[in-house]
Amino acid sequence: MSKRSYELARRLELGALALEAFASSLTEFEWQSRVPGDGRKIGVVVHHVASVYPVEIGLAQTVAKGEAVEGLTMDVINKMNADHAKKFDGVTKEETIELLKQNSAAAAVAIRLLTDQELDQAVPVSLYANAILTCQFILEDHAVRHSYHHLGRIRSALQERTLAKLTA
Repeated sequence: MSKRSYELARRLELGALALEAFASSLTEFEWQSRVPGDGRKIGVVVHHVASVYPVEIGLAQTVAKGEAVEGLTMDVINKMNADHAKKFDGVTKEETIELLKQNSAAAAVAIRLLTDQELDQAVPVSLYANAILTCQFILEDHAVRHSYHHLGRIRSALQERTLAKLTA
């Protein structure tokens, strides 16, 4: 195992653990609250993070094999996210946390299997206007950062809601 793949996997695990701990502490009211500017329920967003680890790892593995990523656009991602939000509108905290644990663990295992050569592999990626990007960049910009990104947005949403109540 390469030191780089180990560290990438560890950062993913730490982010997933932080999201899991925070999500576990949410009340049912908070779980059902919507993220401003996003519109999805907090629980749906946590489930989204958990459910897309396999997709994000698959994307990185495609790049690691030296295959260009074609047809992936923000429109495709937005549709996938909207479909997910509809399908999992009533998702429970328990099933979401279990999925987060399973999929983040599997993602970490997959990352640890990548060699430095695979992490350095670079191909055109349609999501970035066919910029030539490395597997490591794809991992860092998606699977590794995803839980941190949404955890930050969820925390901000709940803090804003609390401040609004205090100032009302």
